[in-house]
Amino acid sequence: MPNPIPYAINRRDDGLVIEWDRAGHQALYPARALRLACRCAACVDEGSGRRMLEPAVLPADIRPVSVALVGTYGLRVQWSDGHGTGIYTFEHLLAACPCERCRGGRATRGEGT
Repeated sequence: MPNPIPYAINRRDDGLVIEWDRAGHQALYPARALRLACRCAACVDEGSGRRMLEPAVLPADIRPVSVALVGTYGLRVQWSDGHGTGIYTFEHLLAACPCERCRGGRATRGEGT
C-alpha cells in the first residue's frame, strides 16, 4: 500500500481534524490522546519501548499550537506543554483513525481500539 497522504489537516484547540480523502473519510484526533501517543525518544524509551510520559503530568487542556509537514510522510506538532520533537506518520495516524468506520473495521478484524 502506498504511503497515505491526507487531503486536508486542520488544527483545532481540541485536536487535529484529518480529512483522508475527498469522499468524506475524516476524523478528529483528540489533542490529549494524540499527545499521549507520541513515540519520540523523550516519550518512549528506545531500548525497552517503555512509555516515559506519565499521563498524570500531562495538562488536561493540552492543545496543538502548530502543525508542520515532515516530508510527505508525517506531521510534527508543537504542543502547548512545550513538546515538539515527535513525528506522527500518516501511516500510523491512518492505522489509528478514530472515525466510526475505521474503529468498526479494527474490531471486526479483532484488533481492538
